[in-house]
Order: sequence, then structure tokens, then C-alpha cells
Amino acid sequence: MKRAVYPGSFDPITNGHLDIIKRAAKVFDEVIVGVLVNVEKKGLFDIDERVKLIERVTKSLSNVKVRSYDGLLINLMKQEEAKVIIKGLRAVSDFEYEFQMALMNNKLDSTIETVFMMTNAQYSYLSSSAVKQVAKFGGCIKELVPDEIIPDIMIKIGE
Repeated sequence: MKRAVYPGSFDPITNGHLDIIKRAAKVFDEVIVGVLVNVEKKGLFDIDERVKLIERVTKSLSNVKVRSYDGLLINLMKQEEAKVIIKGLRAVSDFEYEFQMALMNNKLDSTIETVFMMTNAQYSYLSSSAVKQVAKFGGCIKELVPDEIIPDIMIKIGE
């Protein structure tokens, strides 16, 4: 069974993230969305809220599950018995950082491979940070995030 992990902070999940998840779910037998506790970022949603939002928008994908983790991605990979890391790339600038991370992960565990998936062109500008900023200043976030989580984001922004 080919099991892959798609890691990220997903704060919040965007339509770009969801596109990568759906495409990965067609390629791999099982996709684990690994929701990272990122100590370098102050999150809009706490880790449990992010997991629930992702579970809500991926419920129709039977081969996708969501797990939170902190620490090294390699530890989650071992725990889930996965050998492939999925990384979405929006632009060439993403590649340099993600390439370094792929090399580091391979150094930590040489049995792990990283697969890069190019984003759909319509999401190439999209990031969770941009969504939060647009929402904070009253802009429309429809088509940036799944419709069913827009109310959750607007409530959080208002708090």
C-alpha cells in the first residue's frame, strides 16, 4: 500500500491545499494530512480546530485522514508507516526551500522520498497568510477557501 503524508500548518486550509489533497488521493492509496504545530507562527485556529476543518472539507475522500503532530515530520512518517512526503509548489521560489527540506528529510531517513506537485495555476498566488489578511480587512475570501469554512474564518477574524 502506498501511503503518503501531506504536511503543513493549514491555518486555514485553502482551495490550493484542497486541490493538492484531492490530486494526491488519486495517486496514492492513502493520504495523511499532517497538521503541524508551527511554533514560529501564531495561528488563527488552534491545532484541533484546524484538524476538524480539514476533516470537514475532506470527508468525501475515503482515503484521506488527518493527523496533528509536532516535532519532526520524519517521526510522523514512521508512526504512519508512510514513505512519501507530498509537497505542493506554487512558484520556483517555493522549490528552493522545499528542496532543502526534502534533502534534510532524506538525510534523517533515506527511505523517505518527497514528491513535488505543482499547484493548479488558478491557486498559484494563494496562501493561508493571504487569506487571513484579506479576511481581516473585509475582503471576499470566496473561491480562496472551501465555502463551508468561510463562516469559521470570519468568526475567528472577528474575535
